[in-house]
Amino acid sequence: MIVPVQKDEAFLNDFFEADKVTGAIHVWWMGQSGFLLKWNGKGLLIDPYLSDSITRAHSGTANPMNRVSERVVDPLKLSGVDLIAITGDSPDRLDPETIMPLRAANPELRMIVPAGIAQKADHLLGNASPPMHQVNAGTFTSLEGFDFHGIDSANPKMRRNEEGNSKDLGYVIIFGPFAIFHSGETIWHNHLVKQVRRWTINLSFLPINGDVKTGERGDTLNGFEAAALAKAISTSIVIPCHYDLFDSGNVTTEEFSSCCERLGQRSRILKLGQRMTMGPITEASAGKALPSEPHRDDWGLGY
Repeated sequence: MIVPVQKDEAFLNDFFEADKVTGAIHVWWMGQSGFLLKWNGKGLLIDPYLSDSITRAHSGTANPMNRVSERVVDPLKLSGVDLIAITGDSPDRLDPETIMPLRAANPELRMIVPAGIAQKADHLLGNASPPMHQVNAGTFTSLEGFDFHGIDSANPKMRRNEEGNSKDLGYVIIFGPFAIFHSGETIWHNHLVKQVRRWTINLSFLPINGDVKTGERGDTLNGFEAAALAKAISTSIVIPCHYDLFDSGNVTTEEFSSCCERLGQRSRILKLGQRMTMGPITEASAGKALPSEPHRDDWGLGY
């Protein structure tokens, strides 16, 4: 069992004390695709999974999903979180056993979701749901000083509901001098680089567990693809994710790290519960943001 480098009280103390570096962001890996960010006194969680709900759901089935790592923190004790951004409706992203305790610990919590899963999220969370703010690919919403821009995600197809709303998204999140990209659960699709390169990306979070492409839902980038995508979007630093949670389909970071080294792409491997603090470093080859518009048809990018 993998033990976080910081967990429970040690992790909470580190989170609460993390505002002492002016002008920087603080990032913790929470496991799987989950990251906790702190900037200017505000806490943002992306895709948190802090329960054992999936393991219990698969117990006694032909496809058990046993944890290989310990939980970083009890969500009921994690106060200081202002926003949660959810990229899709997979149970390791939209997890009521994580979100409802977080709402109890943070009564003013608000949640950003793909518009195509808002109804499902409302059904799963019921009256305990934080107020939801819906985003589609090509649209954005602004909360607490953060702009959340929806980026198409495909795993392996782009899913829409009956109204054409996105069910899976990545986000480019803009705040202060920073732009970060969380891809969500995605493969490399035709629009991805063009959409993300609108911005000068300081930090990216990309999955690496897609060694086997089945053509079914759940396909993601592998280590090589994640490294190549990071280079293509000119992100300053890339952090891999979506591994070391379950014994099924787990991968190592070896391929990712090797490819980043060969491509000259800066990367950082975070351990569970570990903090990284960084300033707004950029790559000279990075894109430059166009003015934010409410829909991608207004971007003038030709797709």
